[in-house]
This record gives sequence, C-alpha cells and structure tokens, in this order.
Amino acid sequence: MITRPVLSFLVVLAMVAPAVAQTREEFTFVYVMRGNDSFYESHRAYTGLRLRDRHRPLDGARTAHRESKILGRALGMRFTLSEEDLAQDEQALDRIRSLMEQGASVFLLDLPLQEVQGLARALAGEDIILFNIRHGEDSLRGAGCSPVLFHTLPSNAMRMDALSQFLVKKDWKDVLVLQGQTENDEVISEAFRVSARKFGLSIVDVRDFVLSNDPRERDQNNIVLLTAGADYDVVFLADSIGEVGRYVPFNTKDPRPVVGSEGLISAAWHWTWERHGAPQLNQRFDRKAKRRMKDEDWAAWAAVKVVVESISRNKTSAVPQIVDFMRSDDLTFDSYKGAPASFRPWNNQMRQPVLLHVHNAVVGRAPFEGFLHQRNTLDSLGSDESESLCRLH
Repeated sequence: MITRPVLSFLVVLAMVAPAVAQTREEFTFVYVMRGNDSFYESHRAYTGLRLRDRHRPLDGARTAHRESKILGRALGMRFTLSEEDLAQDEQALDRIRSLMEQGASVFLLDLPLQEVQGLARALAGEDIILFNIRHGEDSLRGAGCSPVLFHTLPSNAMRMDALSQFLVKKDWKDVLVLQGQTENDEVISEAFRVSARKFGLSIVDVRDFVLSNDPRERDQNNIVLLTAGADYDVVFLADSIGEVGRYVPFNTKDPRPVVGSEGLISAAWHWTWERHGAPQLNQRFDRKAKRRMKDEDWAAWAAVKVVVESISRNKTSAVPQIVDFMRSDDLTFDSYKGAPASFRPWNNQMRQPVLLHVHNAVVGRAPFEGFLHQRNTLDSLGSDESESLCRLH
C-alpha cells in the first residue's frame, strides 16, 4: 500500500517531470541531401551486374544520434536529427539559412562537390559548422577551404599516403599506374603520384585504359597488353567505376600485387576491422541500417559524435566554443581505430588512422611504424601545415 506522503511525492514528481523535460535544451543536427542526386544512381555493367552500389551515410548519423541520447539526458539536452531532402530546383543555401533562423547550427552535407564548395564560401562568416562527410578532394582542404567547413572523411592525400607508406614498408618501390577516363580517376591518380614522390616511390609509367570492346583499342582494354613492357613491383589502379579494374588482379602480364581501386584499398573504415571497439560499432550500425558500415557512414557518425563530445566536455552548445575545442589539442576523439582523432587547426581536417583492406580483411593501419612527425604521427598522412594552401583566417 502506498502511504500518503509517498503518494503526494509521486503526484508532485508527475507534475514536475514534464516541466523539466520541456526545459531541456534542444540541439539539432541537420542532414542535408538531394533525393535526385545522381551520385547514388546504381551503376550497372553492360551485362546488368551492379557495381559499387552507394548508400547514403544518413544511417551513420542516425547511429550516432541514437548513441548520444543517454548522454544528452545527463547533460539536460535533447539531441535531434533533422533530415532535409532538397527539391530538385531548391537552393541548398536558402534552406540552410532558413534553418539557421530557426536555431540550427550544425549541418552534415551529403551534397555534390560544387554545392559543398559554394556553401563553404557563402557561409564562411557565420557561426555554424558544416561537415563534409562525402568528398575526399584535397582542394576542399586546400585553396578552397573554409573556416566553417570540417572534414571527418580522410582526404585523398591521406588515403594515398597510407598506401605509399605500405609500399615503402614492403619495399615495393617501382609502381605502374593504370588510370581510367573519368575526372575522378584522374584526381585519384594525381593524388597517388604526388604521394609517391613524397615517399620516394618511382612511377615507371602511367597508362590509360578505356571501357571498350573495340579491338582497335586492345592496347588500352586488354589487361595483359596494358601491363606488358615495363618492370615494376606493384600496380596502382585508379578506377572509380570498377568495370575494368575488377579484371586487373591476377590478369597482369607478370605476377604483381594490385593496390588502389582494387586489391589493397585505403579507407576510413571497413566492416572487418576487429580492434579498439570496432566490432561493437559495426554491430550497432548493422542493427540500425541492415548493412555494413562504409567510409562515409563512419564520417557521418564521427561528425555527430565529435560535436556531442565537445558539448559534453565544455558544458556549452555555443558554436564558437565548440569550434575552438575541436581545433584544440584538448580534443581526443575516440575514432575506434586505436588512436585519438582530432582536427588539424590549419585546414579543419580530422587527423585519424587510415585502414588498408582487401575485400574481407584489414591488412594494416597507417601511419606505419617508422613514419614519424615532429608534432603528431597522424600528420604523416596528408598535407602538413607547411604544405597546405588553406588560409582559414
């Protein structure tokens, strides 16, 4: 039987609890996307096979949001995730400015590169945070950087440096580069060649391949002919579509390993990473998304989690204080990759380990032993401060 004093307390608690809940501060993460984004169109080979299906990293943000609810209650805050799907002719800038007027200040951008670049320029003077969770282009961290644009996905330079360190470690120093005809293939190929020079690798030749069955172009579509007539230790492949590249391993003129777009791949994340709590994160994501976690999923997850950590550590949701903390040496974000991640203050790139994997196993984690840096070993991956073209101030 409930006594009268206890009953009175429960009545008061029931009256007060809703008021307490209503006074909790609400902090909103905004995920901005386009439903008709061609980036997510399924690419089919001429036989109808689906190659490299892409999934929106929204599930990564949802996983992090779910993980942050308990901490939010302890902080007296309510973290929410708003999913903004832009109409075909709608300007992203207009929608974001409208949401800013409603109090939103942190945006995860799942948008084409040109739109991300435009938003970074247009909003450079605002008290907001934009997260690039999709693009590895080094230009976003270089001359096209912005004080409000942060990058949780590794840059192309970071991923290529991870591969180069591995090749140096293996003493595979002579490299044959095969590249496709797309703009992204050229970008990745150039990023690797820059990295190769940085770490003392030798590019013995750069050869273009074409997606064609034309016998007149067999020198560019026959893998044996394409890899003949050169002396090399390893093949680097730049093939963003994957139609030709999938045939390169085991079909080279001489028996040589393949790295880059096939074979050994450098990435932010892989579902087979089994250390530092990664299996638990993979399981939480799989329960939510019903698929395996990929690079962009991890980047979206990290964007939400690093802001939540900043709020928790500083007991404030003010954007200037969050930004100052993220750029400071005090941030030691648990990347689930064995080394605390943080942001490079000169270009807002999250420094982090890079995983090297084949289709069903992680082979190594960069930076590798022996590759040092005067301040932070993770800065041996990607553009260092003295090399950066970024000017945030």
